[in-house]
Amino acid sequence: MKKELSINTWNRQEHFQFFSRFEEPFFSLVANLDGTVAYQKAKTADSSFYLYYLYLSLAAANTIENFRYRIEAEKIFCYDSIHASPTVLRDDKTFGFSFLEYQPDFSEFAHMANAAIQEVKASSGLNLNQNTGRPDVIHYSAIPWITFTGLSHARSFSFKDSVPKITFGKYFWDQNKLLLPVSISVHHGLMDGYHVSEFLKKYQELLNA
Repeated sequence: MKKELSINTWNRQEHFQFFSRFEEPFFSLVANLDGTVAYQKAKTADSSFYLYYLYLSLAAANTIENFRYRIEAEKIFCYDSIHASPTVLRDDKTFGFSFLEYQPDFSEFAHMANAAIQEVKASSGLNLNQNTGRPDVIHYSAIPWITFTGLSHARSFSFKDSVPKITFGKYFWDQNKLLLPVSISVHHGLMDGYHVSEFLKKYQELLNA
């Protein structure tokens, strides 16, 4: 479900109109988050660490209203919940897009995610479909071979995109602490650095839980 946001009474009306005129309205940042507790919890439960920290990031994003805003036909809508559309690497080193519906319970999310991942691995091409093209998702990707400190995305400026993009890098150990590089790219007309910082704060809280 979604509801339309009244732009005329929104306190960010001018910000939205200003940044929406940009050829590139997205801004990005990278942060290293502490995943030590989450890693230990996933390993103790014999769960996928990747699926666990992806799930926690999606749970965090769902608590930040601006991460649920989408621009559709020059209007802004707020979705009740958002889901994940991550890339899946196949054995032949190509990737396909997937759709993972958000579930509040991790075990349910992981069960559905594993089935969706296997389906993509058995396919070929980009696996574009109605679900992977939905606006109520976050575009996820992972680069588990590189501990990056910056990242840019391929974008078509003619396509009016407003979907946030989150990318995970290769985690690394700093003494006894596991650090996970996380890149966040969002539409500046819908949010500012403050909202991204609130997302990172919530995400770190969930990683530590």
